[in-house]
Amino acid sequence: MSTERDDDSPDSGPDDQVREGAPERGGLGRKRGLILVVAALLVYAADLVTKIIVTASLAGEAPIRLLGGAVYLQLVRNPGAAFSMATGMTWLFTLIAAGVVVAIIWILPKLRSTGWALGLGLVLAGAMGNLTDRIFRAPAVFQGHVVDFVSVFAPDGDFFPVFNVADAGISVGGVLIVVMALLGRDYDGTITRKPRKEEDA
Repeated sequence: MSTERDDDSPDSGPDDQVREGAPERGGLGRKRGLILVVAALLVYAADLVTKIIVTASLAGEAPIRLLGGAVYLQLVRNPGAAFSMATGMTWLFTLIAAGVVVAIIWILPKLRSTGWALGLGLVLAGAMGNLTDRIFRAPAVFQGHVVDFVSVFAPDGDFFPVFNVADAGISVGGVLIVVMALLGRDYDGTITRKPRKEEDA
């Protein structure tokens, strides 16, 4: 199999990384973009719908116990980051979420990896879902509190912070992106790996 190296890099030693395969172009690249967009839209829609249902039905209600106590549903309005962390910095997380959305849109035309497409689509949906809350929900524009409603193994986030569909999308997408990076697979379709050492004569 032929390999490609960065023309600007020095000669590679036996432990240097090499990159395999030219990035896919044309129709295959557009398919990866479509995967990202579809994944993002589906998860974003699920986040919006569940938040609408939760705010309409769980406001002022006691936590609902499901699956023998494995899951509790309750309405929590979160001024912080994902999983109720770093409360009181709503404006900062609004800017970060907006930056994430812009960065993913910038990567989209260069995307040639299915794994990266799924991962980025989930992260994009999560960022958009929570950003929508921060823009349109009380107490103010760009300072809105995010709607969380899933608490696992105990109510009130006593075992694990209360979260929503957007948070889950960010977490799963982030893990998938890390796995792709560890496998040496880049978003543009190239594969980075270490070459095999020559056997001793």
